[in-house]
Amino acid sequence: MIDQIYDRENYVLAKKLLDVSHARHEAISGNLANVETPGYKRVDIKTDFAEELKKLAKSNDIESISALRATLETDLNSPSVRPDGNNVQLDSELMKMNKNAMQYEFLTQYTANSLKRIKTAITGRVM
Repeated sequence: MIDQIYDRENYVLAKKLLDVSHARHEAISGNLANVETPGYKRVDIKTDFAEELKKLAKSNDIESISALRATLETDLNSPSVRPDGNNVQLDSELMKMNKNAMQYEFLTQYTANSLKRIKTAITGRVM
């Protein structure tokens, strides 16, 4: 019975979005670490990932959502900001990191509240 709760669409989507947020944070951290590396090209989650996830969410395909992986891609379209070819913009990356951190915080609170409601339903006590 409990397994059915963890297989619900909202919970599976929240877990997937937490995984994506974690991967994006690592990508942004790597970009920031390489802001002075000659020729470095920034990386991020594949641009079509969000559309793919939306499509799967609309079709309620929980198994495909669980199997979907956020892969990183190198951003070759952004213009170089330095003569050596590096395309990492410090201000932009810091803003993306802050946005990602807020999204992660929201998702962790959403997931924690969902688990608290389950615990309340099981124990009959509000914690």
